[in-house]
Amino acid sequence: MREVAAAASVSVGTVSNVLNAPDKVAPATVERVLAAIDRLGFVRNDAARQLKAGRSRCVGLVVLDIGNPFFSDVARAAQQRAAEHDLVVLLGSSDDDPHRERRYLETFDEQRVFGLLISPSGEDQHRLVALHNRGVPVVLVDRDGRGTPFSSVAVDDIAGGELAVRHLCAGGRRRIAVIGGPASLTQVADRRAGARRAAAEHPGVTLTVVDTPAMTVLAGRAAGERIAARPPGDRPDAVFCVNDLLAIGVLQALTLHGVEVPGDIALVGYDDIDFAQSAVVPLTSIRQPRADIGSVAVDLLVAAAEDGGARPEHVGFRPYLVERASTAG
Repeated sequence: MREVAAAASVSVGTVSNVLNAPDKVAPATVERVLAAIDRLGFVRNDAARQLKAGRSRCVGLVVLDIGNPFFSDVARAAQQRAAEHDLVVLLGSSDDDPHRERRYLETFDEQRVFGLLISPSGEDQHRLVALHNRGVPVVLVDRDGRGTPFSSVAVDDIAGGELAVRHLCAGGRRRIAVIGGPASLTQVADRRAGARRAAAEHPGVTLTVVDTPAMTVLAGRAAGERIAARPPGDRPDAVFCVNDLLAIGVLQALTLHGVEVPGDIALVGYDDIDFAQSAVVPLTSIRQPRADIGSVAVDLLVAAAEDGGARPEHVGFRPYLVERASTAG
C-alpha cells in the first residue's frame, strides 16, 4: 500500500479508503489510485485485513446436495445478492453427512467468515449455536428457524405435500405412493406429513410411503423399478416424489417397463427444477421460489451482522403447483 500511495502521490490512508470506502475519496483520486494498483499489480493482504477487522468479506454457504439443481439455483442467487453487498460466497456441499457438515463449519469458523448460510443435515444445532455465540451471524436456509436464535428462510413444505396429493385426488387417483427419504430430513418429513393430511381429506384414498436412501435420480429409478415389477392391479395409480430428481428416476423406470405416465400412473415431483419441464413426459411439480430463497437469505445475514442484538427474522414462502403432462387428464 505504501508503494501504491507513492506511485499515486497520495497517503496510505487514501489508498485504504479507495479500497474500503471509495465514496469518501474524490473520483479523480480514486481513478489515479486504481491506475497505480493496476500498474503495480497490487493485491491486498486479506488475512491481515481480517485480523484488523475481525471478520472477512466471505460468506460460508453449506447446502445438502449441490448436485440437486434446487440447491445450485439457491447458491447462484445467494452469490448474486452477496456481490451487491461486496461479499463473496464460499460454497460447501455436506451431502447430508453430519461429519462433512462439521468440517465445513470448522473451516468457515477458522476463516472468520462474515456469516454462515446453512441447510442443516440434522437437528443437532449446538455447533451453530456456538458460532452464533461467538458473534458469527447464522441464517438457516430451506429450514424454519422459529424456536432457534437464528434467522431463517423457508418454504411451507407441509402445504407443498398437501398441494401435490390434493391435485392427484382431484384427478381421480386413489392409490397414492409417496416416494423419498430419508425421513430424518425435515423437508422430507414435512412433505410426507402434508401428503398424509391431504389423503385423509378424501375417503377411499390410500397412501403408502416408499423410503429411499437418497434423493437422486438413481434412487428414484430403483423405486420405480420396484413399482413397475408389481402386477398392474397392485400398483399405485399415482406417485408423489418429494423432489424432482426422484420423480425423473421413477419416470425413467416406468417408461422403460411400458407403464404409461399419466395413463397408468400419474406423477408429481417437487422443486420444479429446469429438468422437470424438459423431461420426456413433462413433470407436474411443486414449485419453490429458489432465487428468492437465496437472495433473502443473504439479506437476512447482512441484517443480522449489522445488528447483532436484533431478534431473528423468519421469512416463509408458499409453494404452488405447476401442472404438466405427467398428471394431465
